[in-house]
Amino acid sequence: MNIHEHQAKDVLRAFGVPLASGVAVFSLDDAKRAIDSLPGPLWVVKSQIHAGGRGKGKFIEKDAGEKGGVRLGFSKEQALEHVKAMLGKHLVTKQTSAAGKQVNRIYIEDGADIEKELYLSLLVDRGSGRVAFVVSTEGGMDIEQVAHDTPEKIITLTIDPTAGVTDSDAGKLCDALNLKDQARTDMLGLSKTLYKAFVDKDMSMLEINPLIVMKNGRVRVLDAKVSFDGNALFRHPDIIALRDKTEEDEKEIEAAEWDLAYIALDGTIGCMVNGAGLAMATMDIIKLYGESPANFCDVGGGAGKEKVSAAFKIIMKDPNVKGILVNIFGGIMKCDVIAEGVLAAVRETNLAVPLVVRLEGTNVELGKKIIKDSGLNVISANDLDDAAQKIVAAVKGR
Repeated sequence: MNIHEHQAKDVLRAFGVPLASGVAVFSLDDAKRAIDSLPGPLWVVKSQIHAGGRGKGKFIEKDAGEKGGVRLGFSKEQALEHVKAMLGKHLVTKQTSAAGKQVNRIYIEDGADIEKELYLSLLVDRGSGRVAFVVSTEGGMDIEQVAHDTPEKIITLTIDPTAGVTDSDAGKLCDALNLKDQARTDMLGLSKTLYKAFVDKDMSMLEINPLIVMKNGRVRVLDAKVSFDGNALFRHPDIIALRDKTEEDEKEIEAAEWDLAYIALDGTIGCMVNGAGLAMATMDIIKLYGESPANFCDVGGGAGKEKVSAAFKIIMKDPNVKGILVNIFGGIMKCDVIAEGVLAAVRETNLAVPLVVRLEGTNVELGKKIIKDSGLNVISANDLDDAAQKIVAAVKGR
């Protein structure tokens, strides 16, 4: 689960992480009060969306101006103008679709005198089975380019979970970031604090870009992006309360309510499969034959008729879907149950796009007979290769 920057900072602030004062606003009246409450003379106005690259992003609406989603206000009036320009507009970044994300909230924060920008993140390193710090002296908006062009400037340090961040670990991080004097002292403590926050709150990622050294020599977290392990959220009702469903795909929200693994993609062929491996193979073969999947949808191994029907309807809610491929290997899940669920959904949705169904496994002949006898316009396939070629041809009108 992702949260907004201002929420991430509130979580970190509770652990004692050094941060600037800031206020989240949802309206112009909120913004006026927030600007008045902050001392200035610099106000940083930040669009709050679940996507990175806001600083270099562009708004779709012309009246939002040419600047990105993070702007500096050198007066109260200018800060308020920035809020007016961004609130309610659609911001496009490298991590959004072409439609962008609507800015429904803005974070107004005190400015800082920046001497140096650094990069720091914590994540779960699957290779070592440990939490890892990833740091660089080259922080800021171009960190992706740094990682691409000069990967040697990105340094990773894994942490022994039985010991946590030791003094030696903290020292290595300071050395990697080339910190001295007060900044080094600050970082020695901050590294342990961030690790504690990461572990205690079951985070899956904590990215601080930039982590800054100010002109007074102190270290401060200037930006924060946090994701949480969804499987651990039951332990954190305070984190669940931060969820912003307006930032999530409605289809994914509905799928979660049915316990379906669904991820929206940008292709044209909807996929309904049982098993993550089979789903990946299905998406790959669709690409092989010249089209792209519109989603990843794994209905699981024990889905019933209602769950299958719900998955089908969710797939159909995507206006980009020009055809659907159902690829099921029946083990615990029986092919006749799948067939009944698919046909029920076809009838209820008045399906108007091509549908190819490939069934294999338990009760496969019965499943195929149910589809054949339905009288509906459903294309049967013998195997995965046959299914992929048929749905691609149908979508392309061949």
